[in-house]
Amino acid sequence: MKTRLVLVEDQMLVREGIKSLLGLDDSVEVIGEYENGEQFIESGIATNCDVILMDIRMPKLSGIEALHALAERNITTPVLMLTTFDDHELVNNAMKAGAKGYLLKDVSLDTLIDTIAQLKEGKTLIQPAVTEKVLQGLKGLSVEFESFESPEPLSEKETDILRLIAAGYSNKEIADAKFKSTGTIKNQVSSIMAKLGVRDRTRAVLKALEQGIL
Repeated sequence: MKTRLVLVEDQMLVREGIKSLLGLDDSVEVIGEYENGEQFIESGIATNCDVILMDIRMPKLSGIEALHALAERNITTPVLMLTTFDDHELVNNAMKAGAKGYLLKDVSLDTLIDTIAQLKEGKTLIQPAVTEKVLQGLKGLSVEFESFESPEPLSEKETDILRLIAAGYSNKEIADAKFKSTGTIKNQVSSIMAKLGVRDRTRAVLKALEQGIL
């Protein structure tokens, strides 16, 4: 069954280009297209599609504002943010507002199609290049809190989870992405903090950056 996708993008040429590219793949069907968040929200189509592909900066109602509007209406259709902007604050704001994925517009068609499919399955994904921007943004912060000078080494799986934490994922979102229970991820996060000798998730990320783990 095709993935029913709604496209929200204010630039007509970009919108038409994306639609044309998606039309090359038999797994996706664009069932609606809108030029701003306000038009999209008022259409009510969000409850009738599988994935929403939306730009983050638009007139009248931005992508992030549209995400808040969806949350207010208890609409949980996964939203993939597609943009030319790679600012870490925008990434964090989008993820906090409920976005399930974030890709830059220079991404390949194969990656876009694959990401759409994974969001439909309930996963949460951020393009690695974007994740690195988030980490770079955090590196300017100083680490001024008590922690172990030589923390216990993290496993490869724990480091992977810590990267997702740094990108703004909640325990539930990490659990969905890793096909684990929320309880399992919560225990792993607690183990990570214990190994690093810190009391919360933010300090775990900062400590990992300081130690060169991330």
